[in-house]
Amino acid sequence: MSSSSHVLLIGTNSVESLVPSSLISQVESLLGGHRLEDAFNLADSRRKKLEESIEVDEDETEELRYIYQRIGFQYFTETLFEDAGNNFFNGQLDPRVLVSYYPDLRGNLFDDGDNVDLFAGVAEHMPKEASVEDIIAFNLVRNYSPHLPPNTRSAPTSSELRRILQERAVEMLENFLKKERRRRIAMNLDDNLEEVSSDSKGKGKQEPHSIRVIIDTVLAKLYARSEKTSDLYDLLLSSNFVVLSEVEEVFKSTGQYNALCILYQKGGDVNDEKLLEVWAKIVDGEWVDQDIPDPLLQMISLLTSKRDKALTQRWAIWLTKRDPEAGIRLLTTLRDASAGRRKKDRMNLENDMDLLRQLAEASPAAGKQYLEHIIFQKRTNSKELHTRFALLCIDEVLQYLNEDEAISKLWKAKTSSYTASATTKSQKSPQLLPSASSFLSHFASTTPDSPSKRSRLRAILFLSGSQFYDPASVKVNIEKASRGKLLALESAVLEGKLGNHKSALYILACELRDALSAEAYCSLGGDVIPTKVAISIAEGAELREWIDVLFPGQPVKGSSKVVPPQSLEYSRSVDGTTKRDLLKILLEVYLGDESPISSERAAQLINSQAMNLDVLTVISMVPPSWPLPSLSSFLSRSFRRITHQKREGEIAKNISSGQNLEVKELTYEPVREAGALLEEELQMEADPVTGEYDEKKLNGDGANPASVVEIVPGQVPTEIRDSLLFSEKDSTAAATSGLDDDIDGLHGHGHGRDNLR
Repeated sequence: MSSSSHVLLIGTNSVESLVPSSLISQVESLLGGHRLEDAFNLADSRRKKLEESIEVDEDETEELRYIYQRIGFQYFTETLFEDAGNNFFNGQLDPRVLVSYYPDLRGNLFDDGDNVDLFAGVAEHMPKEASVEDIIAFNLVRNYSPHLPPNTRSAPTSSELRRILQERAVEMLENFLKKERRRRIAMNLDDNLEEVSSDSKGKGKQEPHSIRVIIDTVLAKLYARSEKTSDLYDLLLSSNFVVLSEVEEVFKSTGQYNALCILYQKGGDVNDEKLLEVWAKIVDGEWVDQDIPDPLLQMISLLTSKRDKALTQRWAIWLTKRDPEAGIRLLTTLRDASAGRRKKDRMNLENDMDLLRQLAEASPAAGKQYLEHIIFQKRTNSKELHTRFALLCIDEVLQYLNEDEAISKLWKAKTSSYTASATTKSQKSPQLLPSASSFLSHFASTTPDSPSKRSRLRAILFLSGSQFYDPASVKVNIEKASRGKLLALESAVLEGKLGNHKSALYILACELRDALSAEAYCSLGGDVIPTKVAISIAEGAELREWIDVLFPGQPVKGSSKVVPPQSLEYSRSVDGTTKRDLLKILLEVYLGDESPISSERAAQLINSQAMNLDVLTVISMVPPSWPLPSLSSFLSRSFRRITHQKREGEIAKNISSGQNLEVKELTYEPVREAGALLEEELQMEADPVTGEYDEKKLNGDGANPASVVEIVPGQVPTEIRDSLLFSEKDSTAAATSGLDDDIDGLHGHGHGRDNLR
């Protein structure tokens, strides 16, 4: 820049002016003489004058920027980093130029083809070294070599000095970037920028990163390395342009996991997987960060809010190893993204089974809970899944028995007390009906609440209600454990499912002495537990969701759902033949047992089920030694019923005969008036060879034609007048008269119409 002149020198041959030296030339001269302080003071005085002026001269401002940058790089070359940073800021140096001397902080923010506008004079005097470390090493060699043995690189003194200078260089960069960031925010220089997405890589971008992106990213690295956590959080929680891919590894290496989570969360759904991985490592103790108080809860919250099926299933399996209930809760609340009616049930079932396998490997308890969800919430009818759940229920019961002998003793005592009470009541009052309480109700009401009790009730309910499992497999497990006697009720249910009615009834009637369940078994066609009892047990065990699946259409206490009347027909109605056959088997079981109580129960069964038992069958089965009074009620009721049925049939037969005669009387006149064609029987002989009659042949020859007589009302031939058709009226009248005589005879014997009714 030229300077104005106020003094002119006029010579003989020329005119010259006295021009003062420019600010740039003065500063360059001072820098050449290594008078850095004087150069700075000169530039600073000019800056103050410029700030005091009303109008800003752009040329002078540009000149000052050049001077400050020139001074700054001189300080920078001589490792006077603090002064260099102040001059860089005053000269508004592009931060990218300064960051380029820090390769470890620069990362992939720059490309080889990126260009920065810079004063030519500044570029000429910039350090030629590639990094600030090289600048420091060059100064150490220049100032201390060969005075530090063995060399400036390995000498302890130079190493410490190098470390201090490097720290000051980093500190200078941090202060410069902080001030530059505040200046850009205050002047709104980055309003046209958007926050950098998490997938910004630095490389491969068509446009270079903006200045603000580089400032924020490098500051984040500096804060993380210097453990300035509060400054780092302030930066990340405010509007920032940090490139995630640049700081990700730095945050991991410095333990800034919470800061990394903040960036992942701000990056959107694409970072959910990485965010969960960080929290998972915190939960497992692989990483530690006190600023993440409850990572497990945050994982559950994130998965619940995202509703991503694939993501939830993957992490729910991992979660079940740490918190089975939380993992299962995530899976059971998950809804299929294709919601609505399932279009591919088979594919869904395969997915469920694959997920179930993974859950079972991670946590058997979680696998059972999810299997329960598939059966009772998704309501699958898969035989394989129902069988697996039934086996799990029984295995859980067997595990309780094997682990704690006290449970086995308690259940044996409950069985013994029930059978003993049934025997005592029968001995005291043989005429009493069976106990009003079944063994299941007795067990549920008298056994103290415990996990083992709830487990057994669950097993009994499922074995009784499900129609899709394989009872033979469950039976084998019980037999292998030698627990058939202790789990007698479960064995009876399985025998009933297998169709082994005699074995099931023997267990109920003779081993458990549960006459109520035995008779219910016959009434229900092979079901040991009545629906009402099962529902009552399920409600007591807080298994209401089981009722709709195992006993559909049944009302549940406390439920607002209206049950249609037709749904109540689920309780099986057994045909009479099946019921009679089962009652006969039960009677055989009672009679085959030699105990006195069985004989008493047999007598009670015969007397209470007289309607469903055949007299001859019962008499043939009853031992000759039985006293007649024990059968008196059965015989009297049976004979009364047989007599009633016989008389009822006779009455119905007589009523039908009367109705037939009445119809014949009413149709006589219309038939007579309509006339008829009477065809006489053909007179022909059979073929001597085949022995058959050939009507067509006879008619074709005209031999023995059929004799047809037409009857016209009012013109009846004499030969037909005495035929059956014309004698029917008289015979009908006679029959009617005879019926009246019979009825009058009944009146005479005291069996008139009133008695018939």
